[in-house]
Amino acid sequence: MLPVVWLAEAAADLEEARKWYEDIRPEIGERFALAVDSAIRAISTNPLQFPAVYRDRRRAGVRRFPYGIFFEVQEQRIVVIACFHGRRNPKRQESR
Repeated sequence: MLPVVWLAEAAADLEEARKWYEDIRPEIGERFALAVDSAIRAISTNPLQFPAVYRDRRRAGVRRFPYGIFFEVQEQRIVVIACFHGRRNPKRQESR
């Protein structure tokens, strides 16, 4: 397993999404957080199972939520670039 680090922008994406779900209902925010944790564990365990979507960047879905986690596999770690809703323009993460 490789350690996973989040860019500040990606962490802000995640916090914004979780807050949005918690504002609807706190238990939905908790389910979202658990789904993201599950996706991060899968990424850490076997990052190459996820498709490359832009250069060396890969995308993992968040189960039962319309979000994708964009990340790069580096030699000693995995760097999360963004956590985007599926309807947002994924090109925004390319500049990160």
